[in-house]
Amino acid sequence: MKNQGIFCLLLICIVLQSCKNDKKETILTLEPPLSVTCYKAIYQQDSLDLKINTLKEGKITGTMTMALHNMPKKVGEIEGEFRGDTLFASYTFTEGDNKEVTFKNPMAFLKRGNQVILGNGQIETTMGASYFVKGKVIDFEQVKYKFTTVDCVDK
Repeated sequence: MKNQGIFCLLLICIVLQSCKNDKKETILTLEPPLSVTCYKAIYQQDSLDLKINTLKEGKITGTMTMALHNMPKKVGEIEGEFRGDTLFASYTFTEGDNKEVTFKNPMAFLKRGNQVILGNGQIETTMGASYFVKGKVIDFEQVKYKFTTVDCVDK
């Protein structure tokens, strides 16, 4: 009986938390952007396209497409916020033709002038959620992808 009560309490907490998260995402997608900036990064045979919508209070939404050599194309959305000159975002994407399975990875972008640099950091996964390891430095120097601004083109 005691286990059943704990299970019910846990289930209620999960439902309430998921409802809370859904409202936040809806608010961010309905809010008109203050600015829109597009970027492109090319490294050897890889190309990445990034579109950043800047919202109120430093919130960011956007899209990113990753066409990596000999790998399925990744297409998805980013959502996050700037902390200083660094954008911490979550990238939710699908790979190739498989639109039924979505993946979610943390991303960190350093803004330097007109350039945005995709950082490398140690990622940990707990209970299905991936995040940067606390206390570990994110490297923005020895990286592959440095984005430069480009004209936005709607497809």
